[in-house]
Amino acid sequence: MPNWLIPMAYSAAALIGGFVVPRLDHAYLTPHLTDISMAAALALLSAVAAGMMAFTAIVFSIAYITVQFNAIAYSPRLALWFADNPRTFHALGLFIATFLDALSTIAWIDRGRGGGVPLLSTIIVVALLVASTLQFSRLVRGLNDMQISNTLRWIGNQGRKVIAEMFPRVEASATPAPADCGLDDRHAPSGPPAQILRYAGDPRAIGSFDIGRLVALAQRAGAVIESQCAVGDTILDDTALFHIYGPNARIPEAALLAAVDLVPQRTFAQDPKYALRLLVDIAIKALSPAVNDPTTAVQALDEIEDLLRRLGRRRLDPGIVADSGGAVRLILPMPTWDDYLRLAFDEIRQYGGGSVQVVRRLRAALAGVAEAVAMYPERAASVQHYLEHLDHVIDRSALDFQDRQVASEADRQGLGLSRGRRPSPSASSSLESSKLSKAELGDPRAQSPASARADAV
Repeated sequence: MPNWLIPMAYSAAALIGGFVVPRLDHAYLTPHLTDISMAAALALLSAVAAGMMAFTAIVFSIAYITVQFNAIAYSPRLALWFADNPRTFHALGLFIATFLDALSTIAWIDRGRGGGVPLLSTIIVVALLVASTLQFSRLVRGLNDMQISNTLRWIGNQGRKVIAEMFPRVEASATPAPADCGLDDRHAPSGPPAQILRYAGDPRAIGSFDIGRLVALAQRAGAVIESQCAVGDTILDDTALFHIYGPNARIPEAALLAAVDLVPQRTFAQDPKYALRLLVDIAIKALSPAVNDPTTAVQALDEIEDLLRRLGRRRLDPGIVADSGGAVRLILPMPTWDDYLRLAFDEIRQYGGGSVQVVRRLRAALAGVAEAVAMYPERAASVQHYLEHLDHVIDRSALDFQDRQVASEADRQGLGLSRGRRPSPSASSSLESSKLSKAELGDPRAQSPASARADAV
């Protein structure tokens, strides 16, 4: 059910209850209500009805301002996820239901000049008021979830969930490296496509593919469907979405479009890259000169490393789907291991190459991922390439040779606890050459501690 229907459901239930319950009160419980003061009941219900609307306006104004502020501080793409939380809509619905039920109960006080107060309806209003207070407490607690640590953990959990659903874990006994994604010549369709499906409409992101439906459509037509767009791509008007190969293959366009979930913005479904994208966005925004918060980037790298460790131990989907008879029916673009590494580390290295803290945590992350994929030579070689690239960035950075030496250490805290320095040969030679050139220029900082003490004497 769409989230906007949740308050409507609460309102409908309150209106129905306001129509039925007071009549039951009037018919069966009125003789037992003579001891309740009408003035007290009217004052209570009026206070609940009047205060609930002001309370709702204040609460949701503060909530949405907080959501907007925190989402922009981390990443604008998080605003919709926070604002669309069902808990927020349940709270709004409960507040509205309390207001409507209080109004309907007021209308039945002293009904027919009998001096009665609807007991059951009044009790329900009080119960709704207590429930609204509890829901408000949950809403305030939910706002605390937008702290940076909780936000990063939530994004990481979404990524871990989709990785577990999409990619099977490689058995520890499997010695060969799992085949990474990529379409080879054996599966590539030959010849021109018999049908091309083009999208018509406003820009939309591909949220997911209904793989079972697409395979069934291709099998019935004796065709091969090749998607020209991947999950997470934004498709525009006249974008080629599918190429269909096969002799005289024709598949109804409406059936093909029904198998694609088009959404206003990217989702986590079938898209582990989106979790990495959000984490990297938060990290590079923290590294911007306007924010200058490298510690947040270090925290983001904690989640990024965990996701890559999990991906590295799983068999990545090549995007080739066959039917029950073994014939290839569907080809989807899927990211390779190198694509994941590029998304996870390139921008952080580019924007954080001048931060010793970020570089040290980045080195620790790469070392951790390399350890996780050590049994798979191709993946380990890709990680080693990134370590060498990081050394190259350090060598060419504006840091002096002492800071470059510190930056060559791996530290999971960024700047907190070194786990031992293991600079690459290129980094070591660069540091030594820097020291020599300083010594040649007579810079006393290049002297050894023993020489410095001798000179002082």
